[in-house]
Amino acid sequence: MKLEYVLPADIERRSFEIIESELGREIPEDIKPVVIRAIHTTADFDYADNLWFSEGVVERALELLGNGAVIVTDTNMAKAGINKPALARHGCECMCFMADEDVAEAARMNGTTRAAASVDKAAGLGQPVVYAVGNAPTALVRLSEHIKAGTFVPELIIGAPVGFVNVVQSKEMIIETGVPCIVARGRKGGSNVAAAICNSLLYMLDAKKGFKK
Repeated sequence: MKLEYVLPADIERRSFEIIESELGREIPEDIKPVVIRAIHTTADFDYADNLWFSEGVVERALELLGNGAVIVTDTNMAKAGINKPALARHGCECMCFMADEDVAEAARMNGTTRAAASVDKAAGLGQPVVYAVGNAPTALVRLSEHIKAGTFVPELIIGAPVGFVNVVQSKEMIIETGVPCIVARGRKGGSNVAAAICNSLLYMLDAKKGFKK
C-alpha cells in the first residue's frame, strides 16, 4: 500500500475532521477546540466526556492569556509542549520549577514532593498564574491547601495528572475549590494533555485576535 505525503497543516485539519465525524454528537462551541485538541493529542475519544469545565472558564482563560499571564507547569515535558511563538504573541511566559535546586532542597527539608514545593515557589511569583498539572497529583493537593488557606489562588488551574494513586481524588479537590479550572476527570491525563489544553486556549486567542499559527 502506498501512502500519500500530507503537509502538517493538512494532517491536523483532516484529523480534526475525522474526530468530529467519529464523535457522533455536538460539543458546545466554547469548549469544542479544547476537547478536539485533547482527542487529537491522545487519539482517545474518552476526553469528550472526561474533560470538565467550570462555568465561563474558557472566556476567563482567554482574558488571562490575552493579558500576559504566566503558565506554570509541573513537568518540563509539559513546558516543552506549549507553543512558544503563541506564548510570545500574547506576552505570556511558561515556567517549570521542578529541576530547580531550591525546590529540591525545600522538598527534602519539608518531606514533600518537588511538585508540592514547586507550587510553594509559584506562590511567590506575585503574578496572575495559570497552573497546568499533567503529572503530579501532589501539585493539585498542594494547590488545594493554598487555596483553602488563602495563601495562593491561581487564576486558572488545568488539572490533568495521570495515574492511579490520589489522581482521581486530587482532581475532584480542585473542582471543589471553585477556582476556574479545566479538569480531566478520572485516571487519564498526562503532560501532553496539559500542554494540549494550554495550546488550544492559545490558538483560540490567536483566532480571536486574527493571528495565524
